Amino acid sequence: MSSLSGRAAVVTGATRGIGAGIAAALAAEGAQVVMLARNEAKLKERSASLKGSIPIVCDVTRPESVEKAAKRITSELKRAPDIVVNNAGIFGVSTVEETSVEFFIETINTNLVGPFLLVRSFLGEMKKRGTGHIITIGSVADRTIYTGNAAYSAAKFGVRALHEVMRAELRGTGVRATLVSPAATDTEIWNTVSVTDPAGKPHSKRPMLDTDDVVRAVMFAITQPEPVNVDELRLSHS
Repeated sequence: MSSLSGRAAVVTGATRGIGAGIAAALAAEGAQVVMLARNEAKLKERSASLKGSIPIVCDVTRPESVEKAAKRITSELKRAPDIVVNNAGIFGVSTVEETSVEFFIETINTNLVGPFLLVRSFLGEMKKRGTGHIITIGSVADRTIYTGNAAYSAAKFGVRALHEVMRAELRGTGVRATLVSPAATDTEIWNTVSVTDPAGKPHSKRPMLDTDDVVRAVMFAITQPEPVNVDELRLSHS
């Protein structure tokens, strides 16, 4: 019997990068995986490779979209999920004065409001049931400030605070909460990002983590015995 056999997990941003890796790892361990993403075509393509997975189109920045997805998830599973992985996120680099209002708001909505909306949909039932696990994908930028990260760090500092409030509120309920905060990870998110220092000179690229490094950290937290809560994991390149 697999360690996650019989459990159901929801993963946001499940079509690429870290999210796709987590969804595949959960499925490999026997969990039924609900995959959430905005791109329907990519979602169906990725879901087809994971036996038993449920693809649901969802824009985590829109409360009505999250509410609709949550209702379908509960209907499909006949209960709240056992595991929720808040992974969906966006990232861009620009100085404060060059950051558009639209991008700042979109970053906050995707990286902070989205996780709140999804957790809020299931946490009450998890607490009544006495089991569940909320995984939040943070970032090195949820504790460390980098130039050009006004929007991203504001969102990630916020999501770390959300995690810490949840962790305090969930003690003794049987529901676990884990924050996994990786340093720069080699995913598609970097394809369109040009990183410069305040003088406008390109930063030299430091070694990045692999997607699998983050996936293993998430799976480590999820597969601990039920009485064990991994509060926080911070990952950096050696």
